[in-house]
Amino acid sequence: MNNNDSDPRFGFGFGLSFGIGWIFIIIVVLLMAGCPRYTVWSQGMSGKAELRRANWNKQVQVQEAKGKKDAAILLADAEVNRAKGVAKANKIIGNSLNNNEAYLRYLWIDNLQNEHNQVIYVPTEANLPILEANRLNQNRRLHASINAQGK
Repeated sequence: MNNNDSDPRFGFGFGLSFGIGWIFIIIVVLLMAGCPRYTVWSQGMSGKAELRRANWNKQVQVQEAKGKKDAAILLADAEVNRAKGVAKANKIIGNSLNNNEAYLRYLWIDNLQNEHNQVIYVPTEANLPILEANRLNQNRRLHASINAQGK
């Protein structure tokens, strides 16, 4: 019996392959119908993710701005307090130096000992300083010539 129609294996195999073919066609049709919907859903999810990311970035920028504002306020307060301290110290120093010529003279003399190459102008009877511009120019020329010879 070589008749394939009467062979039960042939009919079952044909029916199985025919059923698998229909299942495959149905899956393809469902995929084709679902693909646009999936694309729309995927884009919607992507849009929601971008919106959340933008909101998060906005919140971060707002918090950074608030931090900068708070820092600026605190720095301004610190600067005001420092200025108040300097003003108070100046007032104390000014009050202590008021009518205290001896201490001021002492500070002036002490400063003269610490400074080198300082020119002091002493007023004359008419309260005009004695200018020694020529002496300074001669000293500069002398140092310049010594430096030129040393090189």
